[in-house]
Amino acid sequence: MLCPTCKSPMIVVEHKKIELDYCPKCYGVWFDSGELELFLDSLNLEDRGQFVSKLLNAPEAKTPEKKRRCPICAQRMKKAAVGRKPGILIDVCSRSDGLWFDGGEVGQLLKQLPGKPSEKPRSLHQVGAFLREARGSWDSGHRGWLCS
Repeated sequence: MLCPTCKSPMIVVEHKKIELDYCPKCYGVWFDSGELELFLDSLNLEDRGQFVSKLLNAPEAKTPEKKRRCPICAQRMKKAAVGRKPGILIDVCSRSDGLWFDGGEVGQLLKQLPGKPSEKPRSLHQVGAFLREARGSWDSGHRGWLCS
């Protein structure tokens, strides 16, 4: 699968038995349909179903940023501003094939998620460590749990 941002080949990384497509060049992450909710479930955050629904049904954002093509169906994705102001601009497939987050946007979004305050810092640390490990494993050539 090619990255919708930089057109580089993406790699598949596994986090708690959830396979995500990750771009080692621009650090973006593609969540196939249903994977974001599974990902949030793995973090034990509250109200995740409602949160994902808001993401998928967010209105199209007005932005000069070029629309990207879905790496699954090749249709142009809508730009959606999510989270608190300033919003995070994500790409949402209109056919519900998935969501694209540019590098760093997953972490920004997780900081805004509803959840128990005592659990949130640990969850953020886990995700941050996972994404750093994915980047470091790829950069150093140690693919280990990564597969292309």
